[in-house]
Amino acid sequence: MQTAVVLFTSDLRLHDHPPLCAALAAADRVVPLFVRDEAIAATGFPAPNRQAFLADCLAALDAGLRERGGRLVVRSGDVVEQVCRVATETGATEVHMAGDVSGYAQRREERLERALAADGRALRVHDGVVTALAPGEVTPASRDHFAVFTPYFRKWRAQHGRGVRSAPRRVPVPEDVRSERLPARRRLSGVSPGLAPGGEQEGRRRLAAWLRDGLASYAGSQDDLGADATSRLSPHLHFGTLSPVEVVQRAGRGGGPGAEAFVRQLAWRDFHHQVLAARPAASREDYRTHHDRWRHGRAAEEETAAWREGRTGYPVVDAALRQLRHEGWMHNRGRLLTASFLTKTLYVDWRVGARHFLELLVDGDIANNQLNWQWAAGTGTDTRPNRVLNPLAQAARYDPQGTYVRRWIPELAGLEGRTVHEPWRLAADERAARGYPGPIVDLADARTRFEHARGTGRGRQP
Repeated sequence: MQTAVVLFTSDLRLHDHPPLCAALAAADRVVPLFVRDEAIAATGFPAPNRQAFLADCLAALDAGLRERGGRLVVRSGDVVEQVCRVATETGATEVHMAGDVSGYAQRREERLERALAADGRALRVHDGVVTALAPGEVTPASRDHFAVFTPYFRKWRAQHGRGVRSAPRRVPVPEDVRSERLPARRRLSGVSPGLAPGGEQEGRRRLAAWLRDGLASYAGSQDDLGADATSRLSPHLHFGTLSPVEVVQRAGRGGGPGAEAFVRQLAWRDFHHQVLAARPAASREDYRTHHDRWRHGRAAEEETAAWREGRTGYPVVDAALRQLRHEGWMHNRGRLLTASFLTKTLYVDWRVGARHFLELLVDGDIANNQLNWQWAAGTGTDTRPNRVLNPLAQAARYDPQGTYVRRWIPELAGLEGRTVHEPWRLAADERAARGYPGPIVDLADARTRFEHARGTGRGRQP
């Protein structure tokens, strides 16, 4: 009997899964395998929130496979070593997996291909699994990737892409292949109390509800902090419990401004993946440097600590950071304004903020997290690298009634009108009674400092 291994990574689903479909077409039996990568664990990347969501996803994947006569095999250790071991144990001749874009993923794929070839086995890598379009599928005439989103999007939306594949009815798995116990959320500590559940069934339920109840109004509400009217599908796209190909096709089916705006956001995700695929160093280095000499020292460290804790004295910034800590997720508009505040108002290195986000975000994804932070810092693909998002203007525009701030900052919940965004205007005794801090920085002074650093000062430390 022919046997193939399907290595699951960021594609923890059964619906629209090209590697699984190809393996089932080529072999009599498959081994659905997930390896808990010790190299990734050593970096600290698997933060508690992502570990908890991953546990949900693996449990759901295993349950789906058991409904189809199979099961998930879980191993721990070096991915290349474990895949080769499973292939040897089962006599598998092929290994199927989804392509990925990070430098680490590309190196792992190369190592795995060499190791399998040495044993006479083949690695089959499938693109268009973790993104709607594979990185490199659309390119400009003279470069290996697009550096600006708008021309990328024009080409991206002109592509027809592949068809969506149904989940298999049956997945025969060898009976004697050994598996470790599945991880469980309940065994983890440090998980955000409001973290949403994971898994393919939950992702598909959330997608159906979004398409039915949220998509049509998305164009007018996507930046409304108080309305909380975004899809919240990003964790499911990150872990691959939803197929981006299927999400794009189902969202775009009905048309209209809401669908167009939402599909554009999905294209941003693909855009960042194609940038990182071409420039893996952008996960840690400036994509377009301004030779910034970011602030450091005691004052910068204290201000950064206040930023992390949601105690900057600017309520809309603090509300977003408190949402992050409680839910392991943050509204997209909140991500932009908190990132701008750290990198441009406080003039602190974007890598500091990116690291904090990765410690908490359930959808913490190297391509999107790092490159969105660089966009906000003006070291990435933003065509206006020196733009500064003023938190008061952002609050007035995207939380005009103060709904978002009152939801996340109970100290200010009783304030009416615009005072909730400017609590420093209260009498001193009332401010003290509420226990909310004053602003840690003057916005005008901070802007002058940033402009000097990026302009005539050429990045000199203020």
